[in-house]
Amino acid sequence: MPENGKPEEPRALTRELLLSGDLPGLIAKFLPDMRLLSDAERAASMHATLAERPEHGDGVWMFAYGSLIWNPTIHYTDRRLARAIGWHRSFCLNARAGRGTPANPGLMLGLKSGGTCVGAAFRIDEAVVEHELDLLWRREMIGDGYVPRWVEIEGDDGTKIGGAIAFTINPAGPSYCGDLPEAEVVRRLATARGGLGTGAEYLFNTRDSLRELGINDPFVERLAELVTIELRPAP
Repeated sequence: MPENGKPEEPRALTRELLLSGDLPGLIAKFLPDMRLLSDAERAASMHATLAERPEHGDGVWMFAYGSLIWNPTIHYTDRRLARAIGWHRSFCLNARAGRGTPANPGLMLGLKSGGTCVGAAFRIDEAVVEHELDLLWRREMIGDGYVPRWVEIEGDDGTKIGGAIAFTINPAGPSYCGDLPEAEVVRRLATARGGLGTGAEYLFNTRDSLRELGINDPFVERLAELVTIELRPAP
């Protein structure tokens, strides 16, 4: 917090911010105790993921289920509605920075095992795969919150698309908070605010982007409705 006591204005998570390399420093400013992955660790993780690439062609698919839908920050050649089989979205990532603070942590989405998740698939051109994936790793792999892996995705009509990179939750990571009671999820999303904005903004943007894709996710819709009620001024 600045010396004048007013909270800092949130910064947008942009492609330019990722290219600058400033994001880890912003996180460390608020969470000096957090272990951040080094550039070498991130690069090793990315190359290990690419080494497990199930197929080679004219590019790579990336599966988005939360903020990557409405703020992908990467260059892509195609975007389509997609379904990840065997996974579901959950507000299970503790956010002590970005969308919350250590005193009032927020929540962010993770992809958890089980069920089905409908989101967006982005196609990254082969010529820029490593450059664009490097940006994604700078964004999603600052710490140990996620495990990047290949997941099978299919189109809205059930047609198989193939393997896509997805950032799944790391249940062994220090930021994993499991399945919190709904009331606590609502409270956090309605009240948390960090250097990248509010939890409510994150939730509403995710809901709106899913609606634009023609997706009505009952889980997200219910939380958005409850947070809207929570944010209404007292009579």
